[in-house]
Amino acid sequence: MSRVGFSPQHYQAVIDTPFARVGLAASGEALTRIDFVPADMALLAPATPLLRETARQLHAYSQDADFRFDLPYQLNGSEHQCKVWLRIAQIPPGKVIRYADIAHDIGSVPRAIGGACGANPLPVLIPCHRVVSAQGLGGFNANRNGMDWMPVKRWLLRHEGVLRDWFD
Repeated sequence: MSRVGFSPQHYQAVIDTPFARVGLAASGEALTRIDFVPADMALLAPATPLLRETARQLHAYSQDADFRFDLPYQLNGSEHQCKVWLRIAQIPPGKVIRYADIAHDIGSVPRAIGGACGANPLPVLIPCHRVVSAQGLGGFNANRNGMDWMPVKRWLLRHEGVLRDWFD
């Protein structure tokens, strides 16, 4: 019973991780999508070396918060979105940065940073969960398809030791 907007046809693999069921897509030798998908979406084994390696690295991260991803990827977005995503990619595990700080860094505004975070095609790899608001955690994954993905953000930040130190 997959929800509207999610279709197994959008993904070349659907895997389970400790933090969520995840859909993966690639184009050629570059990863293009990591999406959190409903827990009832059918699993689909990774059939290519890149997708198998992506699954392996996601599992390695779930075991070790300091794991560093090393995957070829392709970002498809506006110039502003790509600037935001590249800035987010620099945030190390266990650290957070506020939307306003990224806005200051790249000459933008916090709301636009939030929009780019919500459109991030490669969450976890491009760690938008490490971007927070001035008042707390902020949003996560733009409630894609009407689903609340905040439990995933909380899991990721707890895994990295941030919630224990920062928000709890």
